[in-house]
Amino acid sequence: MKTFRDLLIWQKAMALVTNCYSASSNFPKDELFGLTSQIRRCSISIPSNISEGFGRGTNKDYHRFLTIALGSLFEFQTQIEIAFNLKYIPESDFNKLYEDSRELERMLSSFMNKVKSTL
Repeated sequence: MKTFRDLLIWQKAMALVTNCYSASSNFPKDELFGLTSQIRRCSISIPSNISEGFGRGTNKDYHRFLTIALGSLFEFQTQIEIAFNLKYIPESDFNKLYEDSRELERMLSSFMNKVKSTL
């Protein structure tokens, strides 16, 4: 593996960001600085922390940044559920985002265990 871009978890996290932006583009305008901004920021945080941790040079730092990415993923899951409950996103969009996030959660947890085993 030469770069973080080779990581499937990073690629999936990037796709989640793109899908998040699409789904949140129709949120009410009065949510622009509220839920819209927050859900986008936490989605961006996921691949950002995966890549930042990769560049830190130690597995201890890498694991710490992967933990932050996982926390952002949980935050994202909570926020898409809030958006769904408020009827900002249709059920089909919610289901797609949630399933994609759960897949990423499983992959990220597994990867974190591998990194942790090298500490």
